[in-house]
Amino acid sequence: MKAEILTIGDELLRGEIIDSNSSFLSQRLLTLDIETRWHVTCADDRGDMAESFRRAAARSDVVLVSGGLGPTRDDLTMEVLAATFGRKLVLHEPSLETLRAFFARFGREMAAINEKQAWFPEGADVLVNPVGTAPGAMLEVQKESGGTVLFFCMPGVPRELYQMMDEQVLPRIAARCRVETWQRAALLRTFGIGESNLDEMLRDVALPPGVELGFRTQFPDNHVRPVARARSEAEAQANLETALRALRERLGALVYGEGEDTLETVTGRLLAARGATVAVAESCTGGMIGELLTAVPGSSAYFKGGVVAYWNDAKAQLLGVPEAVLAEHGAVSEPTVRAMAEGVRARFATDLGIATTGIAGPTGGSADKPVGLVYVALATAQGSQVRELRLAFDRERNRRLTAQIAIDWLRRHLLGAPLDLPRLGKVEKR
Repeated sequence: MKAEILTIGDELLRGEIIDSNSSFLSQRLLTLDIETRWHVTCADDRGDMAESFRRAAARSDVVLVSGGLGPTRDDLTMEVLAATFGRKLVLHEPSLETLRAFFARFGREMAAINEKQAWFPEGADVLVNPVGTAPGAMLEVQKESGGTVLFFCMPGVPRELYQMMDEQVLPRIAARCRVETWQRAALLRTFGIGESNLDEMLRDVALPPGVELGFRTQFPDNHVRPVARARSEAEAQANLETALRALRERLGALVYGEGEDTLETVTGRLLAARGATVAVAESCTGGMIGELLTAVPGSSAYFKGGVVAYWNDAKAQLLGVPEAVLAEHGAVSEPTVRAMAEGVRARFATDLGIATTGIAGPTGGSADKPVGLVYVALATAQGSQVRELRLAFDRERNRRLTAQIAIDWLRRHLLGAPLDLPRLGKVEKR
């Protein structure tokens, strides 16, 4: 079965928004072992849309369409789809009543233009949208070469599209396709190793038959995706679980999570499970560590607070860094970051204190302390540890990587793993 994904919208072609819908839809199709053959984006233009519909009908078996279902004049998907394949538009009364009820729940009267969202090509199956105003539709169209093609039209709003795809589109596709091979996949999230080194590290790992590995970089992480294919669903799932065990055993603490896990979410779960608390003292990261940690719901159980101390006066007054240390070693130094971590831990009375200082760039460096020089410290009841890094990225990525290392140190400490520095190819000193 050949699948095509068609996203519609001028804003996509102008680069005003990023098309995340296509990647989501392709991933969901893979659960049915359907490979997407084409990704196409076209403008809110009648001629372009009609041409895209005709081309998709000629070469594909399933076409997932995203966008153009709103009430405004540039939302043309249903109208053009109907015209392209010689269908009339018909009013779907249940959808119209649902639209009116949707607005009534918010104490608003539905505008007249919203009625447009209740008109569909003749013969289409309406796909209910429980979280928005734009219903979708499935339309089966005869191919000129024989056979049929299924068009599924969904809203462009990701939250609405995701639910409609999972609850209504996938079951309809599954009911019509003959599954000869089953596929199961997972995503392991790693931090601390580059993509090529990750591939090399896994080159000789023993995997069950039918399991393949894919690699993807999403700075500052690298992901491994095992995909298992087999003749039955149970066999595919069993092979996937065997592969995951082998990969985790080989990679150890480099793997921090699976699926939708983030490093800060995983670290937060560990802090909460152990009843540990943390405070942060940040210079070059400017509050980024605190922002990441507190983005996790329930973080108030373990995050007590933080200090962003850029100036030396702030480091001395708010964190207790001795002025003699600042005078002799400077703000970007091992003694200073150690004093910051120990100071923030003492002031907030936490189990753990984390601190960063450095020169993120692009200016501010010198021969002795170049751009990219960063220090990270972790203070515990048993003492403190400091590492020096030499980063070679731009300012934003230097800051992001430093924050990630600091949070990863918390995770590693809680797991009893070594406080390693990342092997990403641009971290020069360990």
